[in-house]
Amino acid sequence: MYDENLRTQKELVLCKDGTHTLYSKEFEEPYHSTKDGALHESLEKHVKPAFTLKSYKDKLTILDICFGLGYNTFATLYYIKKYKLNTKVHILSPEFDEGLVRSLDTFDFPSEFDAIKPIIKAVSKDLYYEDAQFKIEILLGDARVSVPKIKEKIDVIYQDAFSPVHNPLLWTYEWFKDVRALCTEDAILTTYSTAAAIRLGLYENGFYIFVHRAQMMRYSTVASLKMLEDLEYIDMELKKIRNPTARSMRDTMYR
Repeated sequence: MYDENLRTQKELVLCKDGTHTLYSKEFEEPYHSTKDGALHESLEKHVKPAFTLKSYKDKLTILDICFGLGYNTFATLYYIKKYKLNTKVHILSPEFDEGLVRSLDTFDFPSEFDAIKPIIKAVSKDLYYEDAQFKIEILLGDARVSVPKIKEKIDVIYQDAFSPVHNPLLWTYEWFKDVRALCTEDAILTTYSTAAAIRLGLYENGFYIFVHRAQMMRYSTVASLKMLEDLEYIDMELKKIRNPTARSMRDTMYR
């Protein structure tokens, strides 16, 4: 039987980059790689590749899956402010744990986030924030329900849910089909997962698959609806030939 108390059973964990994350007893894993570090991981696996590949756009709509401690969202704002970018961003982020979001105004975030503390406080209080450059919306509840209802077209997806082992329904072919339906024609998706099943699920929904490498970071995945020139391309048809038993994850396997 599901234990509702597990949602509040989290432990503070210090990462190797000096930032803090939480360990979720419900999902039996930390919110971030403690080796890569919470802030370092957000910047290197999501924010930097997204803004490098989308540097030609002055406005981005970002789908941050899932909000959690908010590192990906807040690191995005931090990056924009640090480099004095004029990019306007609208971030939509599903999250089932309202209590966690409400507690973020007291979380021990790194000093890099000091300049955006008023934004963190507003998101924690209102689950929403908006000014002339930034708009953040928290979509409370099951992402499989809230995401298909989004009306905006998405430029960037931070696919950063708990692992496929512990949260499989946010990694299936059908999930990526729902996400794909929201995308602009040149949308990209960033994710820490390099598993063949995940890459196949993306590929089967029309994404080209690439390796993303960063300094002091394990390699990750970038998926794009357009061919990219500056990243290491993965030929998924060749992968299928070499590994004929590989399959994407399907909803029917977990429901």
